[in-house]
Amino acid sequence: MQLWKLILAYDGSSFHGWQVQPHLPTVQGTLASALQHITGESVLPQGSGRTDAGVHALGQVASFALASPIPPANLLRALNRALPASIRVLSAEHASDGFHARHSAQRKTYEYRIFSGNPCSPFLAPYVWDCPWPFSFQLVRDAATDLLGEHDFTSFAAVDPDLTARSAANEPVSNIRTIYRSCWHEENGLLIYRVTGSGFLHHMVRNLVGTFVEIASGRLPVDGIPRILAAHDRSAAGPTAPARGLFLVSVEYPA
Repeated sequence: MQLWKLILAYDGSSFHGWQVQPHLPTVQGTLASALQHITGESVLPQGSGRTDAGVHALGQVASFALASPIPPANLLRALNRALPASIRVLSAEHASDGFHARHSAQRKTYEYRIFSGNPCSPFLAPYVWDCPWPFSFQLVRDAATDLLGEHDFTSFAAVDPDLTARSAANEPVSNIRTIYRSCWHEENGLLIYRVTGSGFLHHMVRNLVGTFVEIASGRLPVDGIPRILAAHDRSAAGPTAPARGLFLVSVEYPA
């Protein structure tokens, strides 16, 4: 059996997230079907993270094992022929023993895109949050730096059924994560939040962005992030931003 590593880009608009769900189109299920069509093998690719319904990816990573002795270039071409246009395989390569797309990941980078002008193009709307409220860019730039370092992100985490089940089984569960980069910038008329961390909790980035919008609109104080982190209470933070503006940009692994 040969381990494989794929890097994927996909438009999440028509998928119910990454993870396989009965009778629903998902990225993982679609990729598994394409691999079976090409190789005749039934495999379930493991992703670096389970993007939610409507979330997009520029650099999702998937790993799996195949018995078929197919060259990487051939697998790349065959997959892009078998997959819908909304999923593209950017690279396909053999992986070293023990590699796992999720367990081997060291850092992940996400990007959230907000459009604050008017009107929003119908060709852009599926990939941004068309935010109708006043937005102070300087306020969110200042607030973003308060996330740097190691924190307990309970206040920014939605309930995750998998973690709940692990907790019920007395498995160790932690909401502590390390943020290496947290910043806002403007690009081509968009307000973009980019964050790099050791990992992310369920809906964490979308909850962060929803909180930043509350700060930018003056409904939360600019110095409110430390207080929200200290509360360890989801109700202390802002609302969840829409899925359509979120992109998984890249995943980093040991050299």
